[in-house]
Amino acid sequence: MQRLGKNVGRYLGDTIDIQQILRDVKTAANEHGWQEEVFFESNELSLFGLTRRSQTRNPNSSTLDPPACRSEAKEAQPSTRRVYLSAGIHGDEPAGPLAALRLIQENKWPENLDLWFCPCLNPLGFTLNTRENSRGVDLNRDYRNPSTAEITAHIAWLTRQPNFDLCLLMHEDWESHGFYLYEQNPENRFSLAEPMIEAVSKVCPIDPNELIESRPAKNGIIRPNIDLRTRPQWAEAFYLITNKTRQSYTLEAPSDYPLSTRVDGLVTAVRAAFAKRFEQDRE
Repeated sequence: MQRLGKNVGRYLGDTIDIQQILRDVKTAANEHGWQEEVFFESNELSLFGLTRRSQTRNPNSSTLDPPACRSEAKEAQPSTRRVYLSAGIHGDEPAGPLAALRLIQENKWPENLDLWFCPCLNPLGFTLNTRENSRGVDLNRDYRNPSTAEITAHIAWLTRQPNFDLCLLMHEDWESHGFYLYEQNPENRFSLAEPMIEAVSKVCPIDPNELIESRPAKNGIIRPNIDLRTRPQWAEAFYLITNKTRQSYTLEAPSDYPLSTRVDGLVTAVRAAFAKRFEQDRE
């Protein structure tokens, strides 16, 4: 698969109608039992998070089990895990919101999973086809000392949620030669990086470079050794690994490949992470 060669100096590929995408997200979320919470609203935009709690059901019944049955089922099944996903913090990365839409529409989640999902954190950026918000601020650098209303509200929403077992953040890179990811895993838990890369390689090229974004990489995996105390600007991933989780992955689809390929790569990575993570729970 060859790169398209469209991106020169910035992202110049396909754009999306973000408002229609978000309407479709809300429709699918409502159909599949997600709860919506608007955490920021102004004359310009509205930001929302989705929550989906796991439910133990009797396979022979169309209704929730009574309390006694739920208690017995809980003892027999793995404990509930909490996963957070986000997309669309950069307005020139359309594959993220499209991947969010597909994941919610397909509704193929493991059992015993509580989910939190922010499908688009920068909708105005998509209307402008720019990385930044409408005021020219990169929202993904505003999580240490937030100056924007969007990230201030997002942090407040995150603070109200429990800690997460896993965070998956969907991005794109317009300069990349293939799919790659960042792993934040300070306690050296079972890594999901290799299983994700292996799965994605079947649908999307992997960046082969030994240096990606000026950081050492191997087989599309970057494991940065970063002292966050020295970083004046924090990405969402830095905030999460400091405050909400001990395992986080930033997934970077290659923007100079077809949009469908990038969406396939992100969806496949998420699915592979869930499959491997919950396989470990069963062992």
